[in-house]
Amino acid sequence: MKYVDAQQVQKNMGQRLFKNKLAKAVFLLSILFGLAVLITLIYRVVNDSLGWIDLNFLSGKLSVNPEKAGIFGAILGTLWLMLVVAPVTMFLGVGTAIYLEEYAKEGKLKSIIQTNISNLAGVPSVVFGILGLTVFVRMADLGNIVLAGGLTMSLLVLPIVVVASQEALRAVPQFLREASYGMGATKWQTVKNIVLPTAIPGILTGVILALSRAIGETAPLVVIGIPALLIPLPEGVFDKFTVMPMQIYYWTVDSALTDEYAFLAAATIVVLLIVLFAMNSIAIIIRNKFQKRF
Repeated sequence: MKYVDAQQVQKNMGQRLFKNKLAKAVFLLSILFGLAVLITLIYRVVNDSLGWIDLNFLSGKLSVNPEKAGIFGAILGTLWLMLVVAPVTMFLGVGTAIYLEEYAKEGKLKSIIQTNISNLAGVPSVVFGILGLTVFVRMADLGNIVLAGGLTMSLLVLPIVVVASQEALRAVPQFLREASYGMGATKWQTVKNIVLPTAIPGILTGVILALSRAIGETAPLVVIGIPALLIPLPEGVFDKFTVMPMQIYYWTVDSALTDEYAFLAAATIVVLLIVLFAMNSIAIIIRNKFQKRF
């Protein structure tokens, strides 16, 4: 029988406890550091925006005069862009995930498609802007309108929705599918009535993340030539437009010449955050409703 040294055991136990406390402290400091940076940024932005957010700012048009500048056109453009991105991303993303998880056979083709989708999630956003410029703006001759921008942003966030939807579909217990088949349901009936309703909370989580990224992206819109100043208010998907991130970008650049533009950029950031929180809150409410139901 091997002799066990009690002192050595106690020493090893002490080392493990120390490492555990050290790791806990490092992780806690990481969280606190991230929160500190976030709070500092929010405080700086909110502080700079004080006195600039009012009814005239929210309902006014863009202007070269900082005192008269408003972001109503940028708000409308952002909403129109989301009206294109949301349905296109949901239908294509969820449809692709359903095909890959429920219908596609295991093999090289599925593996290649899956690998490419995962790789697309890490492609820089400016590359999608170049793709949108080539395909939608020039080849399809759409120009820099809402539809071209929405389709470009949809391509950008599509991999996020596909991957999240696949994970949600995989999480549906297999016995639910087998029970549905046992009652005589077809493949599509099972997917429509059993699998999708159960997976909706996870799918909506992916959609929330995708729309949150789309509403804050600037690089693809810069590449396809979205203007930022003195354009008419968009009234549909075939009109030219600008969005709040573009306006923030240009006002931040112009602040090197005119200090007031920095305050306008800060005020626009606050409005963008409010719109983003509102969209996420609505989506979370819908997700929780389905989560309780199923």
